Amino acid sequence: MEDITPSPRHPGRRWGRAAGLIAAGVIAGGVLAGTLSAGAQSSSSSSSRTASSTASDSQAGPGETLLAGTTAQRVRAAALAAVPGGTILRVETDAQGSPYEAHMRKADGTEVTVKVDKAFKVTKIETHDNNGGQSA
Repeated sequence: MEDITPSPRHPGRRWGRAAGLIAAGVIAGGVLAGTLSAGAQSSSSSSSRTASSTASDSQAGPGETLLAGTTAQRVRAAALAAVPGGTILRVETDAQGSPYEAHMRKADGTEVTVKVDKAFKVTKIETHDNNGGQSA
């Protein structure tokens, strides 16, 4: 077990840890503020594309359920590994064959659905056309 008492050899160790904790708090606060801001935007009467997109992305498809907890984290991790630079829109159960799916927006703006099996392995990536349908 490591001694965390400052010593002449490591005088900045405590300050480094404190700075790391402060940075983590700032990041978490930024994420929370962004979430609250997005929630306020989607609940406003504005008909902007961003607001309507945010509202639709927070609802599961017909016959599907939004995922939470460890399952959601594992599906997100698998999908992000398969689509580097992508953004998760939602993760949910899949009513069409696969146990789970992640709806994502790639860095180029293309939307895809990443199918994930019970072992949290990606089995398929479906690309959506501009009209909301799927293309291979």
